[in-house]
Parts: sequence; C-alpha cells; structure tokens
Amino acid sequence: MLKRNYKNTNLSISVLGLGCMRLPKINPDKGDIDYEKAQEIIDYAITHGINYFDTAYMYHDGTSEKFLGHALKKYDRSSYFLTTKMPVWMVDTPKDIERIFNDQLEKLQTDYLDFYLLHSLTKEHFKKCKEFKLYDFLSEKKEKGIIRHLGFSFHDTPDVLREICDTYEWDVVQIQLNYLDWEVQDAKQQYEILEQRHIPCIIMEPVRGGALASLCDTSNKIFKAARPDKSIASWAIRYAATLPNVMTVLSGMSTMDQIIDNVNTMTNFEPLNSEDYKTIEKSVAAYKTNITIPCTGCRYCMPCPQGVSIPKIFKLYNEYAISKNKDGYKTSYNKVPESERINNCIACGKCATHCPQSIEIPEKLKTIKNLTEELFAK
Repeated sequence: MLKRNYKNTNLSISVLGLGCMRLPKINPDKGDIDYEKAQEIIDYAITHGINYFDTAYMYHDGTSEKFLGHALKKYDRSSYFLTTKMPVWMVDTPKDIERIFNDQLEKLQTDYLDFYLLHSLTKEHFKKCKEFKLYDFLSEKKEKGIIRHLGFSFHDTPDVLREICDTYEWDVVQIQLNYLDWEVQDAKQQYEILEQRHIPCIIMEPVRGGALASLCDTSNKIFKAARPDKSIASWAIRYAATLPNVMTVLSGMSTMDQIIDNVNTMTNFEPLNSEDYKTIEKSVAAYKTNITIPCTGCRYCMPCPQGVSIPKIFKLYNEYAISKNKDGYKTSYNKVPESERINNCIACGKCATHCPQSIEIPEKLKTIKNLTEELFAK
C-alpha cells in the first residue's frame, strides 16, 4: 500500500483512505449499516495497509461514527488514523459544540482524534464558525492532545478558500477533486491554493460518487484500449493520488469488489504519465460530448421574448449532466429568478433561428424542464 509521510513527520499515512459515508446498507433507501458486510470491508482495509478512516457526525443518518468505533475497537488505536467532522450547520448555541464533540468521542470509542475537520465550510458556514468561535474551541482541544491535527472540508469558490486558509492556521484541508472537477468545479485552483500554502490535501469524491467508475461507452473504450488490465475507476484514483500535495484519497467503498480493486491500484501504484493524461483528456472530451448541450454561452439567442435565461439554464444543466449532483442542481436552480425559469418558455423558436451551434433550443429546454420537475418531485 502506497503511503506518504504527513509533512516532515514520521506519520506514515496510506494514500488510499476509507471514507465511511457509503458503507454497505441493509436497506438502500435508509442509513442502516449492514454491520457484517461493513466490518468485512474494514478488516480487509486494515489487513491490506489502509490506515486512514474518515467519517462524520451525520453520515448514514448519524450511525457511521458508532459503527466505526465498534469496527475499529479490536485494533491497536495507534495503528490507524481516525478523522471525523463538526457539522457547523447543526450548531445553534455554544453548548451544541461541546455536546456534539463529546458525543463523537463516545461513539468512536476513543479519547483522541488524529484529524478533526470543520465540515463542509462555505462562506456562510465560515461566518458561523467565527460567530461561535469554533476554531478557538477546537484549538483548545488540540492543545490538550484530544485533537492532533485540525482542518476543514470545503465546498465553495477559490476566493472563499483563500479567505479561510488565510484567517487561521490549518493542518489539512479536504477538497473535492477528480479529473472532471479539475476544471468544472475549480478543483485545480483549489489544489494550487493549498499547495502554495503548504497545506496537505485530503481528496474526497475522487470517483465522483461512482460516476467515474463507468462513463459513457466511448469513454470506457478509450480507457480500456489504453490499459485493458485496469478498471475504469482506477484511472480516477490514480489521477488524484499522482498529485504530490495529496495526503490521502478517500474512497467510499461499499462492496468487497470496490475495495479489492482500489487496494490493487494503490498497492501496485503507477503514477500517471504524459500518455495517461492524454488518455484521460480524450475520455473526458468524449464524455462531455455525449451528455452535454454544446452551448458556448455566446448569447445570440437572447433576449428571449418570454424572459427565459437560456444560457444560464443550459449552463446549470451541463454542470448537472457532468456532476450528477442533484442537490447542487436544485440549489442552483432555486437561485434563478422565477421570471427567467424554463416554465416561461412557449416554444416560439425565435432563439433557435439565431443559434450558431444549431441547437434545437426549445426541445432542449423541454427536456430540462422535465428533468427539473422530476428532480424537485423527489
């Protein structure tokens, strides 16, 4: 198993970490963890050199920490690194902070945490952190040795990341990074911001919640032609792990097949070379061509007589088509003023006559309208 030392210490951390947000479940529609199957995954991980385990207060409807405490209890506490997170959005009073933190220690059956993160920081969540002096609280825990390393996980713009990084001193930062998000979700900028500040990265969603384990047929064939012996998912794991400032790559492995494949990838690790990057570039290009609307944002279709913000709607759809992030799409769509939404379209067709890409705009808008109604109905 490939390992890297944390900064200039002798802490040797497996570059493949086990994320405990997608453990095997008894019922796929509920958070109930299948203890027997999940324990098998934990045991396989430990046996094959994985020593970094990540969880959070709300994973699996609040049961992930309790399971992980149970699953790791039989192992020497010094043999693995344990990480959990403070759910900032659940903090309404100062008393909530202490209560949640103590509850986490109890569930995890430990008296210290190797890494502790403020969960899912955004501009708004960071304001709340400062309001409740969360950093001060956690710094005190760090001084007492209850927390060994302090950081945050992040979901916002590069500018917000710079602000948070420069406000306090951080040991690690967890970001979403994969070969699709490198440009689409500003992962490249985020990675570079952390690299410039010498803050090690923890990578989440390297396989995009499984989306990069199987792309479109054309993309899959490109990968298989280059390396018939490697899984499609292995390309995504290798992409993240090749980056030098990455401390560990988290993968939520819910089946034995997944963990066996990932362990094989990281036990016999091959960093990406120039030809590999070209292969990924070709595969991504094919993937985007198959699933996105080829709108360039030229705005030749505007103004719409009914006020529909066509380029904006297409941009939101394309981001969803690539990311498969349903909640993200709904959040973004809710920010579109009602006067600019798809339901105002009367399919007059004026827009299509001006489109240099020859997009059948009314038809595409109808497709997006149906998708939007379906997503909001769930």
